[in-house]
Amino acid sequence: MIIAVDGPAASGKGTLAAGLARHYGLPHLDTGLLYRAVGLAVADKVDGPAFESAAIAAAQALDAGHLDDLAALTAAEAGVLASKVAVIAGVRAALFDFQRNFATGPNGAVLDGRDIGTRICPDADVKLFIQADSKARMERRARQLEARGVAVDRYALFHQIEERDARDMLNPHGGFYQADDAHLLDTTQLDIEAALRAAIAIVEKAMALKAGGQKPS
Repeated sequence: MIIAVDGPAASGKGTLAAGLARHYGLPHLDTGLLYRAVGLAVADKVDGPAFESAAIAAAQALDAGHLDDLAALTAAEAGVLASKVAVIAGVRAALFDFQRNFATGPNGAVLDGRDIGTRICPDADVKLFIQADSKARMERRARQLEARGVAVDRYALFHQIEERDARDMLNPHGGFYQADDAHLLDTTQLDIEAALRAAIAIVEKAMALKAGGQKPS
């Protein structure tokens, strides 16, 4: 079973994807970490002429070992850098195989990101698109950072989130939109337990319909 979980930053998609992976005993990949790792690798070149070529080279050299430093990868700066490298077609091409190979392992997988259901796994058994309003997402990300002892400027963080949404949606090489066959789940008013129950219910219904030869509504 392949489950695709897409949505904007801090919508809860990563936490839900991890919860679904535990529930169904599947491997989980947060694909956003790939772009964050590439962005951090070329952070010193972001304003230089070699930025694009360096980002492509970093993406081509990426392996699982580059995803170990979660503190650095989940920092706000890494998110901004991720959206800068994600607009580079060569970076997306280099990371496509990494993601696709993970998804098509022998046991299936849960992947979360921005274009899983539209580009990486258009054939996923179940697709979810997770959303929440910008203020709720800002508060969630602020609490995550503060829990690690990081001082947060909420005004700046709110605008970072909105700017990243706009950049990702306008990315000509991306697929950041709700797939036609994806199930929308708004987590603005849901805590993680309620959101996970709702996600599991969506997966169960979709798989039951598929087993019966019906298309999910």
